[in-house]
Parts: sequence; C-alpha cells; structure tokens
Amino acid sequence: MRNFTLGGLLLVLVLVASYPSDARLQLCKPSDKIKGTTPPPGECNKENDSDCCKAGETYTTYKCSPPVSGSTKAVLTINSFQKGGDGGGPSECDNKYHSDDTPVVALSTGWYTGGSRCLKNIIISGNGQSVTAMVVDECESTMGCDDDHEYQPRCPNNIVDASKAVWKALGVDEGDWGDLDITWSDA
Repeated sequence: MRNFTLGGLLLVLVLVASYPSDARLQLCKPSDKIKGTTPPPGECNKENDSDCCKAGETYTTYKCSPPVSGSTKAVLTINSFQKGGDGGGPSECDNKYHSDDTPVVALSTGWYTGGSRCLKNIIISGNGQSVTAMVVDECESTMGCDDDHEYQPRCPNNIVDASKAVWKALGVDEGDWGDLDITWSDA
C-alpha cells in the first residue's frame, strides 16, 4: 500500500475532475479494441438516438467497471427492452422482453458481473429524484458492431441503460433523455 501526501491526493482529484466528458468515470484499464464495420442496410436500430458502428472506427472495450459503492457514479442512458426496441433480443437475465413502462435496466459488463445482479433491484438517484429498477440485462462493454448487438458500438463501462419508466420516475423531461449523470446502489 502506498502513502499519499495531501498535495498528491489533490493532484489526483484535479486530474480525475479534468477528464473530458467522454472519458468520465472510466477508472479501469481498457481490455481490448474492436473495429467497426458498416452495418447492412436496415440492421442498426437507431431508436432512442442509438449510434451505429462506423467502418474503420476503433472502439475500446472494457471487462471492468468503476468500483461499486453505496453511491456509485454512472451515466444513465435510454434503452427499449420491448420486442423490436433498440435493446435487440430478449433480456439476458430472463430471456424476456420488458415494457418501456416497467423500470428495468441493463448494467455495463463490469457491474453486471456475469449476471450476479440479475432480477435484483438497484436504486438510481438523479435529477433530485430516486427510483428502484430491476436489472434484466447486460450493457455489453466487451463486444459490439455485430449482428448480436444490432451493429451498435460496445457500451462504455460506466452505464446504467434504463427504460423510459426510469427516466419518467426521475422527472427528466423527455427531450432531455439519453445521457444523465447519476448515482446508483444495490437495493
């Protein structure tokens, strides 16, 4: 174990606070990279402003996520877990689809931990509100840009991907859905 001086600790905090927003919260090392390809016509579902992989672009992958605490910082994104939604196939935890009116989420690979949180509740806090939601899927941080992932890039390692019901419960205006700094904890 290393000893840090107060000045060194302040420097670390300043460096973490100055990360660009795209790199926020990515406190573990990348595990690999995947190369994007152009999706076949009509194969990338762009519901909820989902991104499609771009040919030649490189996407960093992660097997880990930031450590879980009683108030874990994350980014809330929006996903449809309904049949035909941008979430793709049925949810990993129960092989079922879930209504956009049900508070459900997918967690980045490191937080999903091989399904150990499947069908368990988490508490999400943001926009001055809190909501309880059930974990039903993995937001894959190690793969993407393929048919199984609807030709969407990998998920960052700090994502709670939530149904419309979660966004509504947090009182976020529909025009602002898509990217919100939150905290979450196991319920």
